[in-house]
Amino acid sequence: MVKKSSYKIKYLTQNEAKSLFNAIENSNAIHSLRDLAIFRLAYRCGLRASEIPLLKLEDYNLLKGEIYCKRLKGSNNNTLRLDEKTKNILNKYIKENNITTSSQILFTSQKNNPISRQTLDYLMKKYCSIAKIEDKSKHHFHALKHTTAVHLAECDMDIKELQWWLGHKSVSNTEIYFQFTTKQQEKLYAKLEGKSEIV
Repeated sequence: MVKKSSYKIKYLTQNEAKSLFNAIENSNAIHSLRDLAIFRLAYRCGLRASEIPLLKLEDYNLLKGEIYCKRLKGSNNNTLRLDEKTKNILNKYIKENNITTSSQILFTSQKNNPISRQTLDYLMKKYCSIAKIEDKSKHHFHALKHTTAVHLAECDMDIKELQWWLGHKSVSNTEIYFQFTTKQQEKLYAKLEGKSEIV
């Protein structure tokens, strides 16, 4: 078993994430609006591929722009507020697809089944290729969850805040994301600067 300390997670850089979303947004695919809503939700909320098919209309509070995230793998469910762009895209998708019944699954396949994790992995590979993200080890949907975590850590979110956001029961699951950003280290050195009594 690989120790967490030596486990190298795969995540998209800020520029790669922008390229990915641009690739989806500029796609002429028939389901590009659905795909954009899925990927923006997954990125905003740190959702796993297996959690996307669980989302129903009743989980989304349109007035508040909040979504109830049902977490798997022993994680804690939570409600997160969406950013304006993600909210607008999701609203447009719901309206254009006439999703009106509270129990309706938000994201379905062409056969009207809940979208599968295999399809999500396929879409990730497809859009990563279009976005010219060369590292193929990042071409997996789960890399989006890692991307969310690292980017939030880079935005100065502290470890307890990040733990809550991702739904981690144990803070040890969250710690790994702080070794991938230098911002925490810089803040640490800034705190120490001029504070040492050793000449």
